[in-house]
Parts: sequence; C-alpha cells; structure tokens
Amino acid sequence: MSARYFEVFSPGYGKVAPRAALDSDAPRLDLNGDWAFRFSTTVLDEPDGFELPGFDDTGWDRLPVPSHWQLHGYGKPAYVNISYPIPVDPPFVPDENQTGDYRRVFDLPPSWAGTPAVVRFEGVDSCARVFLNGVELGVTFGSRLPAEFDASAALRPGRNVLAVRVHQYSSGTYLEDQDTWRMSGIFRDVTLLARPAGGIRDVFVHADYDAATGGGRLRIDVDADAPAEITIPQLGVTDVPVDRVFAFDAVRPWSAEDPFLYDAVLATGSERVRVRLGFRTVAINESGVLTVNGRRVVLRGVNRHEFDPERGRAVTVETMRRDVEMMKQHNINAVRTSHYPPHPKFLDLCDELGLWVMLECDLETHGFEYSGPEYWSDNPSDDPRWLSAYLDRVERTVERDKNHPSVISWSLGNEAGDGKNLEAMAAWVRERDSSRPIHYEGDRMARYVDIHAVMYRTPADVGRIGRGLLRPGENHYPANDGEGDPKDEPRNRMPFLLTEFAHAMGNGPGGLAEYMALCERYPRVQGGFVWEWMDQGLRTTDAEGREFFAYGGDFGEDLHDGNFICDGLVFPDRTPSPGLLEYQKVNEPVRIEAGDGANSIRVHNRYDFLDLSHLRFTWSLFRDGIPIADGVLPTPRLGPGERTELPIPATALPIDGDGERWLTVEAESAEPTAWAPRKHVVAWGQIPLPSTSDALPAMPSSAPVPAEPVDAHIVLGSARFDRRTGTLLSLDGQYLHGPQLALWRAPTDNDLSWTQGDARYWEARGLHRLRHRTVSVSPDRDGLTVVVRSAAAAVTCGFLTTYRWDTDGDRLRLRVHTEPVGHWPERGDSFAEAMVDTDLPPERYEELVRRDKAPSLARIGLRWTVPQEWSRVQWLGAGPGEAYPDSRQAVRIGRFQTTIEQMQTPYVRPQENGNRLDVRWAEVADPEGSGVRIEGDPVFNLAARRWSDQHLAAARHQTDLTAEPRTYLYTDHAVQGIGSGAVGPGVLPEYRLEVRPAEFTFVLTALPAPKPR
Repeated sequence: MSARYFEVFSPGYGKVAPRAALDSDAPRLDLNGDWAFRFSTTVLDEPDGFELPGFDDTGWDRLPVPSHWQLHGYGKPAYVNISYPIPVDPPFVPDENQTGDYRRVFDLPPSWAGTPAVVRFEGVDSCARVFLNGVELGVTFGSRLPAEFDASAALRPGRNVLAVRVHQYSSGTYLEDQDTWRMSGIFRDVTLLARPAGGIRDVFVHADYDAATGGGRLRIDVDADAPAEITIPQLGVTDVPVDRVFAFDAVRPWSAEDPFLYDAVLATGSERVRVRLGFRTVAINESGVLTVNGRRVVLRGVNRHEFDPERGRAVTVETMRRDVEMMKQHNINAVRTSHYPPHPKFLDLCDELGLWVMLECDLETHGFEYSGPEYWSDNPSDDPRWLSAYLDRVERTVERDKNHPSVISWSLGNEAGDGKNLEAMAAWVRERDSSRPIHYEGDRMARYVDIHAVMYRTPADVGRIGRGLLRPGENHYPANDGEGDPKDEPRNRMPFLLTEFAHAMGNGPGGLAEYMALCERYPRVQGGFVWEWMDQGLRTTDAEGREFFAYGGDFGEDLHDGNFICDGLVFPDRTPSPGLLEYQKVNEPVRIEAGDGANSIRVHNRYDFLDLSHLRFTWSLFRDGIPIADGVLPTPRLGPGERTELPIPATALPIDGDGERWLTVEAESAEPTAWAPRKHVVAWGQIPLPSTSDALPAMPSSAPVPAEPVDAHIVLGSARFDRRTGTLLSLDGQYLHGPQLALWRAPTDNDLSWTQGDARYWEARGLHRLRHRTVSVSPDRDGLTVVVRSAAAAVTCGFLTTYRWDTDGDRLRLRVHTEPVGHWPERGDSFAEAMVDTDLPPERYEELVRRDKAPSLARIGLRWTVPQEWSRVQWLGAGPGEAYPDSRQAVRIGRFQTTIEQMQTPYVRPQENGNRLDVRWAEVADPEGSGVRIEGDPVFNLAARRWSDQHLAAARHQTDLTAEPRTYLYTDHAVQGIGSGAVGPGVLPEYRLEVRPAEFTFVLTALPAPKPR
C-alpha cells in the first residue's frame, strides 16, 4: 500500500517560501465566514470530486471559519497532556480519523485579472489538502503556522471554488503533542492575497539601539521585484531608497515598559507595506546577563495558550487585546507563546502595548518520553527522517514573526527531548537571525542554546544556580549529580530562566514571592513564566440547563487528563483568580514598605527602564480598618533600580484614640495609558503605625460565672451546652453549634501531589472522617471544661482537645489546648529535589529540612454550624480576598464585608478556598444583624460556606455544589500553605503545618437583632 499524503515524514508540498506577516495595501479577499462543510468520522484519503467547481454541496452543512468542528457538534473535544491520542506508530494514524471537507465559493473582482495571488491559511489543525477550482495546490502540516499556496494559475475570473480537506490526525500530530485540547479544523483566518508585479514579497527589519549613545541603526532587507523606498515621518525620512543602512543620532528605544514604535512605509510602484519599527538591542553581556538596550531585564511572565471558552483556539482580536491589557494591568511584562506561534495579531498587540515575548515554535513530542522501551526512544527529534519537517516548522516561525520588536527570544519548541534535529533548528535560526538568543528547555546541558532554562526547580535549587554552583554534567531531569568544578560548567555563565514555574492549577500557586526574590539576589536569575495564563475550561451546559466549564473526561474521552487543563491565573471567563492578584502584587514595579528610619517610607523603583514621573503617590490612614485621613505624597524622583525614603505625612503620626492604625500608600497612573485608565493602581504598600491597642481586650476581672447543670443542658451565662457531650448549642438564644476539631480540608490540586503526599497522608489518617469521643464534661464554679478525643476508624492516631469555657456574663471565652496522641507515621514525602537552601545558617537549615518531611495537617482549628440565614460576614483582618500563609502578598489589613456566597472562589474543580487570614474579629449575621461576633487572640483564619468540606471535595464542578440547610463556619488557629505541588515543589517548609500541639483562644458574643423602632 502506497504512503498516504497525511502519513509522511516530509512537511507537505506546494507551499511557497515562508515570509513575514505583512500589512500591505495590495488587494486582498477575506475568505472567512460560513463554508460548506461535510464531516466524516473516518479517514477520507482520496477526493471524490468535492474539489471540483461543479460539485453539488447544497446538501452539506455550513460551518464558520475560523472555528473548530468539535465545538459545532461534529465529534467531541478531547484533552490529554502527554499521551498521544492515537497509537504511537509514526508516521501512521488510525483509520478512525475524523475528516472535514470544506468548500468556499468566492467571486474574483475584475480588477484582479492577471494578478498573481496566494491563498494564505494562518492555522489548520492538523493537516490540510488544498484545491482551487479542482487544481491541487498542495498539502500543509504545522497546525499553528501559516501556509501560503500560489493560486495564480488556478484562479478564474468571476466564480472560484476553494476546497480543503482537513484531517484530525496526521503525521504532523506526532510533532504537536501540546498540553491542550485536541480540536480540529480551519481555526485561523483564510485570505486570498494579490501579489502584484513589482510588489514586495518579504521584509526583514533590523532596528538596533545603541544604549551608550542613544542612537539607532536601521537596515531593512526587502525582497521585491522592483526598487523600494522607505518613509519614516517621525525620523524625517521621506521616499529614500531602502538599500542602505540608516544611522540616527537619537531615537526613542522600544521596551516593554515604553513600547514606542515608529511608523514606516516601504513602497514600490505597485505596493505599499506598513511597518512598525521598534529600536532595541538584545544581548547577553560578559557576566552572562540577558540585556535589552544595555539594561538587565527580569521577565515576570506567563505561558499563554490561545483559548476562549466558546471558541477554543479560534480567538478574536478583541480577546487577544483583552489578554494583553489584563497582563499589563496585573504587572506581567512577558509572555512565552506556549507552545506555538500565536495568531499574528497577538504579536502586533505585544508590540503596541509592551510585552517581552519568547516566541515558540509549533513543536512538541512529549508522548515519546515514556512510550517506548527506553527513555525518549524513537523520538522524532533525533530521527533524520523528520529533519525537513523540523526545519520547515522553525523557518515558518521565524520568517513570519521576525519583524516584531516584542520578540526578544526564539524558542525551538517544548518538551521534545533532545536530538540532532533540534541542533539543526538552532543552527538555522542562528544563521538567519543572530540578533535574538535561542531558548529550548530540553537542551538541558545548553549545548546549542543561549539561555539556560529549566522547569519547576525549587527556590533552593534556583538559588544554587544563581550562585553558579552547577557541576559539569549535572541534570535535574533525569537526575544526575554531575562532577567536577562549577567553574568549568558553561551554564554557570549564562542567563537563567524558569521556562515554567509556579503551576497555577486550582487554588494557588503559593511561594511566588520566594521565586521572584531570587531575581533581586542573583543577576543571572532573570525570572520566568508561570504556567499558565488561563484555565482552558470549555463552557458547557448540563442536562438541567446549568452552565459549567468542562475539562478532560467531560466529553466521554476514553483517555484524558482530567482538570489538568485548568491550571491558569485567570478563570475560563477571564475573571482574575487569587493567584493572578498574588502575582500582580509580587511583580509590582514599585516596592513600598516601612523605611529604616523612624517614621519613614522606603520606595524602590523596580522598573527596568522607567523613572517614576508617570505615577502619582497617595496615602490613606486607617484605624481598625476605618479611613480617618488621606492625602498625596510627592512623587519620588527615582531612576530604574533606585531607592529612597520619604517621611510619613505629619498628619498621620499623632496617636489619638484607641485602635490599630495602618498607613496605606498607593502608586497609581497619573494619566491614562493604552492599557489602563487614569488612577490605575500599579503598586501599594501597608505600614503599621504605633497604636494604643492591637490585641484582644481582656475579659473583665469580675467574679467568675459558674456553669450549672439544668435538665439535659449545662448553662454558662447566656450559653447553653449539651450536658452529655459538652457541645455548645446556643448563645443568648442564638443557634450556634460546635465546635468540632478540624484538621482536614477539601484537597487542592496542589495537595493531591503524589510526591509530597499531603492529601494522601490526610486521607490515610482519616482526617476527613473524624469521630469525636467526649472524655469528660466538667462544670465548675469558674466555667466549663470539656475534653474530647478526635480520631478516625481503623487508626490509632488522633488529637486530644481540652475546651475551657468561661464568661463575664456578656461574652463567652473559649480557650483551646489540643495535642496529637497515638502513632502518627511518616508522611512518605518522596520529592527528591532540595526544598531548603544550603546557604542558610546550619540551625535554620536543619530545622527546615526536618519540617519539610514532617507529618502534616491541613489546618488546626474549629468547625461550627450556624443558621442558614446568617449570610453576611464582616471582619477586621486581611482581605478582601482569600489568602494562605504562602499566598498572602495581595491582601491588606482592613475592615471588609461580604456574603457567604461571595467568600467562595469558584475554581473549575471545586476545592479548598476562601480562607481569610489574620482576622482580628469577625461577625457572621443575618440581614437584620442577628448573629455572632468572634474575636481572636490575637488573630485567626476565617472561612464560611454553604456546604461541608466533604461535599466540596466530592464535587467535580461548581454545579455539583448545593447549599445545605446550615452554614459551616471555620475559625482556624493555623492552616497549611498552598505550594505548587500539582507540578513542581509543594509547600515550602516554612509554610508547612506540622502535626503538633496548639493553644488558642476565641471570644464569642451574640449579636441580637436590632429592636424595631
């Protein structure tokens, strides 16, 4: 049987040479819109006449282009991360290969008569065979790459028919094993482009900036059939022949912080091409530091898949702009286009609004890593039969996007192992464009790349890399200690980036501040890219008409990777998650904090290029969360990297009245920008000021109130307890049931990490199914003492808790002492990488190493149930959003109020969420104000929800959560951090919650309903 055209090692045939995406005034026809469409569930390899102009397609369906056919009722989406969705049998694919036939009729304007033309496809997944008026133009692979076919000979005056056969799977599938939805079709634009005689085929802009002189150097290579001239009005250049090098004494450079562009026009007699020039120079200096325009840069970036919850990868320009604007608003300055070139309009927006871009080739072969008898066996990256396909992909990547100043690095691809084909790609890129460094994380010894980059290393390991301590041959994946002198290891003299870090799956990531702090400590550590920008949940409706976001397994796939597709900083509808707010705060370009001097504020300009003249500084003074004064601070005159101290405003210093005082200083935009309105807050800081009281008021020293048995109850002041169990039943007539010791939480995606084993450990100890045995209930003249042992069936370990209650007649105080009892086995943490920096003092190092592997708890605290009607929550503490010990940078101390419903964070897969940190006091009440006030000594963690943690853990989607006839209230003494263990390191040792004794206190006061007037 002869080879089928979609099962070949070659990159297809018929395409014209790749070139830049050009903004030309040559005639063009937009071929997007509704196409005639025929769907087959099995492969169709030979045309049946559908390509002929006279074919009758009136019985066919209509499908919009661009789109994925799976999102329009043909087949179903499928999500797998690493595993191939087909048998690993390259270059072959199964006969169960969905095929879509497309037809588009268009009229060629008379003015086009005799004009050469190309038909351009921006993206077709995964293989397309193209016909025009029955004439085959060619076959293309490379789903996320453009392909142009010469249409000149096949075009006709008047009616024309473009026919395309698209296969779901092809040999190209083996090179496109990206971690995303597997969906098919013509999902980017289709255009017919006139190529007039004497026109401009291609342009390559070289616009360099000399940081020492402020000058610019411009050379533009133009591939044209006629002499070309250039006009740059802003630089006084008008109709000058382009075949020369232009030198300008002074230009305004382009950077992600100041994305200044010069508008240029290249012209021949028959075509004008508009080009936006950005003068900038990318280099790696003698210290191994990546620089732009002579200055070190830190990439505070994200990995971005193209995605829309309704359209998949068929994203609109409006969606792209929203992404870039949101990134800028949240202090993200860089994007890695994982794992393929994006729609070209996205890069136009990065040029315009300002983002550093690592532009990645459409290449990944991750499914070969473990599919064979040996590690990466039969990987195409080292198979010479695939060489032409590899080179074709990188050539199309570089040629299309070579003129974007935002693109400061080329990436050869993602997780494609290692091999000679990747080396050949790097050699081709270096020959074609030596102005940008080359990245590829899979070249772990950095033999053919310019940037040392890895994924998911711990902060401890990143610190060691920053200190230049890698040994020759050392590798973390697969693990190899290496040997020899670090001075002989070239990677210790290269820029270091985290290609992926801080996996943002579900609740998290934690530890962002620890990662980004390393960039300030070590010059060669220059940031990286959080995985990833957004949750890729598809908007779906269940049988009851309820809307939810679907993930792997929701479409009946026989092979899938569940909610691993939902691992972004924004939810599928582009609502910012708490993780994005945390990253925004960590990445602030201005740091504001208490100064070294008395009554001073330290301001640190963390911009790489800008001074602070574009910002306005304001201050607000709060007492117990209530604003009492505000004003404007002088804007510090600071250049990039500089620091200064400002005096605290005199009006904020006098201490008058009781209460806890905090000064909040904000840096906001003085004028509107292209991506944010005026007064957009780019940074803020909170500084505690001297206060007259900052602790829980002491209970009055009046005579103690005795606890008295009354029938089946024990009465202590206005509190009523169960006589047998000692459980609080009501306070001043208000229903308040509890407490029960709480040690577990509905596992986050990070808790479920297999290597660190937290969720597995908690489940094995039965912390989600505790049973409580009352050991004693002892009323006395000073109050009530209740002792309870809490443990689960089939285990010996548990906690013994003593609850000591007393009252002054109005307030009820609860003092808790709890301690572990029985045998608590080791946690079985098998994570092999260093979690503790060896550079720490020995005692601190040893303590953190111990804590890293110690048995863990999710929380130590109390669970209460309160009436369903208690729907409103007010508190003084950290807010307004959720926070955990290792993800707390984005919250500030204040007085906040919300509802129980609004306290929930709607992660696509429900899990632990909504914790409020450092709460001084909280009030939970019904709409009339009837409820309870809880005060900490000094602070506690607060959470409240309409369902139990067990209910939360069992849900797959938000639609699975239904309110119970009660509200669950959590007042926790301590909670464990979040980490990033879904991929990479889990909770850092300093944020781990060990199995340990604890003592804490709460004071409860009933809130009676207001009396009617």
